[in-house]
Amino acid sequence: MVSKVLFWSGFGVAVRIWQLGIEMRPFFNKESLWVYPVYASIGGSFGYWLMGVEGRQYKLLSDRRDSLLEKRARRKEREEAAAREGGAA
Repeated sequence: MVSKVLFWSGFGVAVRIWQLGIEMRPFFNKESLWVYPVYASIGGSFGYWLMGVEGRQYKLLSDRRDSLLEKRARRKEREEAAAREGGAA
């Protein structure tokens, strides 16, 4: 879980370095060092949001799987009951 936040924080810093590379400016200028934590926090917050999305998707898939398994079990019971009634008559 934390690894996703750290990855996206690093990605935010990499975007800042990429931006400075495109602009051909120095990477570690004294006046602009405060921007790196900003980019890291933006990336980290995106990673945190993405973890929430993933959790909701896993819960949705789990609930759907459980409902399908219950539906299959009910259908199997109906088929067995029908087979018993058909075989007894």
